[in-house]
Amino acid sequence: MNAHRKQLLLLAGPVYLSLLASVAAGIINTVWVARLGSPAVAAVAVATNTENVLLGIALVFGSGTTVLVAHARGAHDPVAVRAAMRGGWALWALVTPLVVAGGLLGREPLARLVLGGADSAALPLAVAYFTLSLPGMAVFFAQQLVDGLLKGTGDTRTPLRLALLSNGLILALDPLFIHLYGVRGAAAATVLSRSVALGAGLLAVRRNALLREAREAETGESLAVSLRRTLSTGLPMSADFTVRQTGALVLVAIVARLGVTSVAAYAIAYKVMYVATMAFYAVRQAAAIHTAHTRGAGEDERRAIGRQAVLVSGALGLSAAVLLAAGAPWLMAAFGSGPGVAGEGVLFLRCVGPCLLLMACLVALGGVFEGSGGASALLRVTVLGTAVQLALAYGLTGLGLPGVCLALGLATAVQCGLAGVLFRRAPAQEETGVSPARAG
Repeated sequence: MNAHRKQLLLLAGPVYLSLLASVAAGIINTVWVARLGSPAVAAVAVATNTENVLLGIALVFGSGTTVLVAHARGAHDPVAVRAAMRGGWALWALVTPLVVAGGLLGREPLARLVLGGADSAALPLAVAYFTLSLPGMAVFFAQQLVDGLLKGTGDTRTPLRLALLSNGLILALDPLFIHLYGVRGAAAATVLSRSVALGAGLLAVRRNALLREAREAETGESLAVSLRRTLSTGLPMSADFTVRQTGALVLVAIVARLGVTSVAAYAIAYKVMYVATMAFYAVRQAAAIHTAHTRGAGEDERRAIGRQAVLVSGALGLSAAVLLAAGAPWLMAAFGSGPGVAGEGVLFLRCVGPCLLLMACLVALGGVFEGSGGASALLRVTVLGTAVQLALAYGLTGLGLPGVCLALGLATAVQCGLAGVLFRRAPAQEETGVSPARAG
């Protein structure tokens, strides 16, 4: 097997399993909350969707630290590793209080906004959940940073074990806490479980040989410089995620023009697709880490990693397209949808195959851009592609969900073409700033 392909698979496997564990825990959590009634489900959905948006903020220091630690590991530079660690924690300490304090002060208006401004029974429940979950963002953000540090060293197995620990505790504590405290119990179980996993993660960071060596290295640059380096590295990746999430939300609003049945079918089909798309993003993370580790080895190596990432993810995309097309009726039936919703969902899953294959290649190639310092170029491709996607979707809704599939496919093809041109033409970017070791 090709050496780059083997390394990508070794790195991506644990990442994918940790993503699956998180999704499974979220689904089972919803099942337990559903016993409290529809308002409770709506309240928790509001809170968890807000958390997904806040994940974009965590990517600034989480993903930024991963890339910087990976760069330093590839250069065998413990001083740079220490600078990346300090910069990540400094940015976490700066951002987290702002998010927590702002969220607590605005938790009721935020709940009203997401619930559509209605004074429904879900509103006080959502506010109650936010009261516990928003302070818990400090733990969630720290978890993302710990994972980023470990992944930067090439260790993706420990974050998997931490995810299994956290989500396993949530599944064990949810029934008891929800029975005793209702919706507040769901929030408390989540924060407590994540706190235990964070403690284990900090212990793993302390024991990691590369990070332990870095803590003993001399300080090569000021804390402010390290913080700015982390911010400039992670911000394009965070912005890319935020643009994609915003585009997905707007696309739901466009699909809503087709009626409630189409929205329900689209929502279920998209959840089914998560199993495939998470695999693409696992390959993306692996490509970013591996590219950063081999940075400086030459342009040929970067392109070889890119080709293998596209090959691995493309094979996953093709397999997913075939399996979704063949199993669409059974998959939609598993969600208990009615005949109308099931029919439209099956049609969508059978039309979305070409888009899925293109998306697999695009997402995987994005990891090479991130690992080589080209995330800013990728962000421009994402912004343009999202604008094209939404414009086409709006214009093609007359064709129903197949028109939405066509819009997704065409927009993804545009992004693939642009990313391919940039990948072939642009050399690997040099890291902004001066290496702390060289500065020393």
